[in-house]
Amino acid sequence: MNVKPLIRTVADFPKPGIRFRDITPLLADPRGLATVTAALVERYRGRIDKVAAIDARGFIFGAPLAAALGVGFVPMRKPGKLPHQAIGHDYALEYGTNRVEVHVDGVAAGERVVVVDDLLATGGTAGAALALLAQVGATVVECAFVIELTDLGGRAKLEGAGAAVFALCGFGDDEG
Repeated sequence: MNVKPLIRTVADFPKPGIRFRDITPLLADPRGLATVTAALVERYRGRIDKVAAIDARGFIFGAPLAAALGVGFVPMRKPGKLPHQAIGHDYALEYGTNRVEVHVDGVAAGERVVVVDDLLATGGTAGAALALLAQVGATVVECAFVIELTDLGGRAKLEGAGAAVFALCGFGDDEG
């Protein structure tokens, strides 16, 4: 099943000129959601020890993947959301900065990890996740996304940092 038709494009959200790729129709479709999970399970079975998913939509896809594979789940959160000792990495946004954090004991050195999020745009958030996982000594097998915005350079940024990238579908600027 091709999941791309289940992704809605919302014009001028959250601000004029932006075309937001909305995953809620995909999530509402049981076959679509099952297709995403099955594709990720097939790709990562036997290859990883942990799923590191990025707050918050990455959790939607990362948690069922971890459960299906029988591996651990590591939440990579926005600042101040983790209750135990955490480390963080700041990254640049179009206007300002943001931060992603992980518990210091969430991933052990040498563990094989896949980074999961719903969407790859410029690669800033996933790049921060890679930096944190490198800091704790994890081996990132791949960064996995449901959607890639192909014209924003995120893939090149992540690959330039040494990470492999996988996306179930892509959207270019010319796709409404």
